[in-house]
Amino acid sequence: MTIDTEPFDPAAYLEGEERIAAYLEDTMESGDAGVIADALGVVARARGLTEVARDAGVSRDTLHRSLTQEGHPELETVVRVLRALGLRLSLAPVAPTA
Repeated sequence: MTIDTEPFDPAAYLEGEERIAAYLEDTMESGDAGVIADALGVVARARGLTEVARDAGVSRDTLHRSLTQEGHPELETVVRVLRALGLRLSLAPVAPTA
């Protein structure tokens, strides 16, 4: 028996500021720039990629290409996207490891 499945799209579950913030916070914990960029892309798609690109002052295609695991967006782009999403980047000390 064959089971039909559909690809999982986290953007479908990112409704509300708390879910978006928790999703991005979890990806930040990875410390992997590609994972973080991809997560920003997922959030941008959830909010509407065209609108986020316009609010960030970048083209939709540029945003779509740069916010992937292989995209390597510039810090300025990340800051603009976060601002367009109504978010800000904050920092906290990392707990020392034993």
